[in-house]
Amino acid sequence: MAARDPGARRGKLELADIVRRHGESFRAAHGLCSIQHRALRAIERCRTAALGGELRACDACGHRRYVYHSCRNRHCPKCQARARERWLAAQQAELLPVPYYHLVFTLPHELNALAQGNPRAIYAMLFAATSATLVGFGRNRRWLGGEIAATLVLHTWGQTLTQHLHVHALVAAGALSASGQWLRSRRGFLFPVRALSKVFRGKFLDALGQALDVGDLVLAAGTAALAGARARKDLFAALRRHDWVVYAKRPFAGPEAVLAYLGRYTHRTAIGNERLVSLSANTVRFRYRDYARGERRRVMSLAAGEFLRRFCLHVLPRGFNRIRHYGLLANRNKRELLQRARAALHVPVATDTPAACEPVAAFWQRLASIDIEACPHCASGRLRVLATIAPQPHPPP
Repeated sequence: MAARDPGARRGKLELADIVRRHGESFRAAHGLCSIQHRALRAIERCRTAALGGELRACDACGHRRYVYHSCRNRHCPKCQARARERWLAAQQAELLPVPYYHLVFTLPHELNALAQGNPRAIYAMLFAATSATLVGFGRNRRWLGGEIAATLVLHTWGQTLTQHLHVHALVAAGALSASGQWLRSRRGFLFPVRALSKVFRGKFLDALGQALDVGDLVLAAGTAALAGARARKDLFAALRRHDWVVYAKRPFAGPEAVLAYLGRYTHRTAIGNERLVSLSANTVRFRYRDYARGERRRVMSLAAGEFLRRFCLHVLPRGFNRIRHYGLLANRNKRELLQRARAALHVPVATDTPAACEPVAAFWQRLASIDIEACPHCASGRLRVLATIAPQPHPPP
């Protein structure tokens, strides 16, 4: 259960408003899979009486307020703040006191149609090709010669909700050698970007070719022609003609900057409520950054059905993990390897502390300095639970 987001002003347009108004007609016109249906249903019911909640009353003035349960769906923009903070708290103990690099590995748009029919397979190939490239470069003595620490986060969208399949990689500036020494990155950069691009492209295309050869991918809609050898050969030739985009940013100064940066990427949804501008009879307007024109802020208008279609492109397959760790952070030997890395860096070994389940009120007080239990009417009383509300189809008056 969660209180109404203190950062959301009453009456401000939300994604849930668009789904409630246009979701039924959109579902009737499009063949959605079960996980897409479930995501839209969760978003439109989030923090409404449909999920149940509590009736709270002020102990000073008697003012009453309904507080409804959250859907906790990972595609709901209202349900990511607490999940993000819990995840960041768990990761804090795993950060090393070294600079970190941010790299982005992007798939060409020619693969979008294939990904729409095979999201789990294509996303898994993207993770595998990216991680194998980074780990391989880290183990190469020409660059580092040891085991790196990398966290990868999948994003499938661009600013206008079109498909833009890419992985953000956060990599520590160095590696742990087999002898237990910390090997720092050289020459002011981690790995050469052009070489990363070529290896990344080769590994992904090798995996894609094998999957097509054994028939592991569904070929429908705009990809049916790939069943033929000639069409497949032409696609691969086109994909090899140009370099794939691998982008590297300057390193971060330390763990605090890394955590702040991670918080902006790990639990982001395809579009947040703060970007929505207006909803008319059949048109949604939202803000976006035009990167082709110097990151100018612009407003795009889309038909409601097209807006929801684009949003559904980014609903992940059931159980698919969009945040993954590699090298020193891989689960199998993470504890031992991190202890060795810290010893090599001459920093104290972190002690395991059980993660406490922070109450909602304490969370908002810490994160935004907002007391959600204070009465919004008299500002002096406290809101106390008066009754528990069972899930119901319509909110109480």
